[in-house]
Amino acid sequence: MAARVTIHDVAKRAACSVATVSRVLNGTGPASAEVRARVQDAARDLGFRFNEIGRSLQSRRSRTLGILVPTLSNPVFAAVIEGVQATARARGYQLLLACANYDPEEESEAVATLLGKQVDGLLLTVSDAEASAEVAQLSQEDLPFILIFNQPRQPLPSVTVDNAAAAAAVGRRLLQAGHREVAYVAGRFASSDRSQHRYEGFCAAYGAAGAPAPSLLEVDYAAFDHRAALAALLTERGGITALFCSNDMLALAVIGALRSLGRRVPQDVSVVGFDGIAVAALTAPSLATVATPCPEMGSRAAESLIDAIEAGERPRAETLLLPFEFRPGESLAPRPAENPPPASGNTPVDVLSPTL
Repeated sequence: MAARVTIHDVAKRAACSVATVSRVLNGTGPASAEVRARVQDAARDLGFRFNEIGRSLQSRRSRTLGILVPTLSNPVFAAVIEGVQATARARGYQLLLACANYDPEEESEAVATLLGKQVDGLLLTVSDAEASAEVAQLSQEDLPFILIFNQPRQPLPSVTVDNAAAAAAVGRRLLQAGHREVAYVAGRFASSDRSQHRYEGFCAAYGAAGAPAPSLLEVDYAAFDHRAALAALLTERGGITALFCSNDMLALAVIGALRSLGRRVPQDVSVVGFDGIAVAALTAPSLATVATPCPEMGSRAAESLIDAIEAGERPRAETLLLPFEFRPGESLAPRPAENPPPASGNTPVDVLSPTL
């Protein structure tokens, strides 16, 4: 068996001191470009790897971040993880990943597991940031953490978009297209505080226009067949001409369910999603949606968390709101002519902001 390559071997090959090798490979001190290249070339040629356990014992850090997301079946979370990973890798950190399946109990177990792995900090998307016992406990402890997607009303470190404002802008889009009888199809509010905030913004837009309040249909995220629930909604509220869904994956499932019920999209019912996943632009019809900068969310959250870790602090207890935009799609069309707006109520005029 070949002898294990040590840092002394790298120093000898690079013709420099062990301390210089350590500074270069740890990124903890200055070195000229020529010396840095020699060290990196020597380490690569020799196949040298730091002993991560020994390094963590010396620094009292694992150089590992824990990340908790609800699921990987929704591409938005995979996109966020890509952003986190790119930043973490550039800063010399690794990731430990856990999924909670939109279940608060599984969230608790996952956080405990990540803490048991001695992570230096946590990035979390939880069901409800304000009701989360784990978030409350972390707020009282020294371990740095930051929320992604969650938009807490209380001061907590978070990176997200303004969910209510984005949903209100969707409402104005639908109103301009003549859709006054609409519904919001959402994942259970208990599973997603983002879903609830979007409903609040959607209702606010319709209230401001003097239009009927949107109907609400809550469904399970894990379910893929929504035909029965949609059939009941459309039977009870026969005038509905548009559905706003709390995320794109749900919107795509809803479009499939509508087709199976004999409803055409958008000729009979328009559908709008939220998130801006790439596949939504490739479907037929393409999905109208709110596009959010998921990789940037992950990157900005990881950058803030690592900065706090290395400063021996906690991230600032404030929410960073990133921009969003409306992505037009074929799933949104004007209200069908055979379903004219109700005679009662005030028709909104110029209720759409120029950009979403």
